[in-house]
Amino acid sequence: MSKSIKRKFFKNTAIVSVFTMLSRIFGYIRDAAMFIFISNTSGALDSFFVAFRIPNFFRRIFGEGALSTAYIPVLSDYKNGSTKDDVKDFINSSITTITIILMIVSIIGVLIAPVLIYMIAPGFVNSEFGQYDLSVNLLKITFPYMMFICLTALAGSILNTYDNFAYPAITPVILNLSLIISVLFVAPYFEEPVFALAWGLLIGGIIQLSFQIYPIAKLGLLPKFKINTKHPGLKKIKEIMLPMVFGSSVTQINMIFDTVIASFLITGSIGWLYMSDRFVELPLALFGISIATVLLPKLSEYYNKENKESYNTTLNWGLKLGILISLPTTIGLILLAEPILITLLQYKEFSANDVNMTAISLIAFSLGLPGMIGAKILITNYYSRKNTRYPVKAALIAVVCNFILNILFVIYLLKTNFNGAHVGLALATSISAYVNFYFLFKTAIKTKILKLDKSIKSILLKSIISTFIMALFILYFDLDKNSWIYLDLFERLSKLFFIIFLSAFIYFIFLLIFKVSPKILSTKQ
Repeated sequence: MSKSIKRKFFKNTAIVSVFTMLSRIFGYIRDAAMFIFISNTSGALDSFFVAFRIPNFFRRIFGEGALSTAYIPVLSDYKNGSTKDDVKDFINSSITTITIILMIVSIIGVLIAPVLIYMIAPGFVNSEFGQYDLSVNLLKITFPYMMFICLTALAGSILNTYDNFAYPAITPVILNLSLIISVLFVAPYFEEPVFALAWGLLIGGIIQLSFQIYPIAKLGLLPKFKINTKHPGLKKIKEIMLPMVFGSSVTQINMIFDTVIASFLITGSIGWLYMSDRFVELPLALFGISIATVLLPKLSEYYNKENKESYNTTLNWGLKLGILISLPTTIGLILLAEPILITLLQYKEFSANDVNMTAISLIAFSLGLPGMIGAKILITNYYSRKNTRYPVKAALIAVVCNFILNILFVIYLLKTNFNGAHVGLALATSISAYVNFYFLFKTAIKTKILKLDKSIKSILLKSIISTFIMALFILYFDLDKNSWIYLDLFERLSKLFFIIFLSAFIYFIFLLIFKVSPKILSTKQ
């Protein structure tokens, strides 16, 4: 891999990471606003999260999962081996067909909203607060969001294929801003404030799609209406996507199982799981998804050109970076769970009990972060080669494992009268993430798709030692929740950011002492 390409990788990853960080910051402001200004005592927020979970499930699987992931390798083939007219013809035919399908699915989703809510949150049916009816009404508003966000993700796939990562990366900020405005300025005008969130979600999805029009038009690739369901490119997408649907959806399927079971637990469980999952999604999106986003187009290109050396070097680069980021982030989230939640959320409607319940599930989710990031990186290895068999197999095993552990952990915790049985759901999700990663990794090594760089073991050991030293530094501070509660917002933020930034600094200083530098990240085979 040439130095210019290496620099480009770092640059693209940095672009995606920076904009993702910006999006997540606004995402946390959004979530904080929801929990602080909208009461969840009667489960109104739980109802919204359930109604949001369903279109978001389709978004994660199809929009950001199987559909966009299958789309990039096929588009890359046309880009590198065909004329621009052929590329345009493929984009026109594929986008038209997919849009029609998404419209039909959206209409069906609205019509069968009562059935969908019953399936995903059966515990709401007998809720004393009328959560079932509220969730149904909210879903009728939120489900069409799926269509717009899936098309947004496809637009992002086109831009990523042409090395434009900035626009797709910053687009999520728009949705967060839409929801923030809905909470702060629109919600007070609704009798049930969560309806403002539902409308804000839908409007945000429309604006997100509109935001992608300019950069695609600048490339001369703005889709035109053209029905050609027999286009060979569509056939390729179908062949790759259908088995990939399950393979890329392991986490989302696990979250659906979590929601089903959580609907039977005490009111607030779904909200606690949602919020703790959101904090884990930050490093997952910031690093795991960002790295995978940059890797997939290049791995597809190297595979098509049969450049095995560059392919393997690039994949190892992703794994090294994943190790260096995931370990300290995991420990940081575990040690700082309560201070983070107190600082960002414990105001007005979000109580001390909410902090405690969210903290234990955040710790449980955090334990699985290295497995989640590793799986995100490894799965691009298979998808770039249009190989969907092994990811599906690994995902199936992980989903079954999660389902069994969900039931076992929750039953055990309920029998012990533990006030927080939802933590069992988070722990099961973490374990299943490692199961998924293990089988992806094992198969890649066994089939010689991946040849590990000799420096990886050394980087892993040095990262563990550096993380341990960082943890000792964090523990030096008074992390008792009682010492944080009596601080004002500015003091909480100052203390929290001081600990985070200084601990991160110490971690990277020790990496440099151990001679883990950007140069090592690019070591050739």
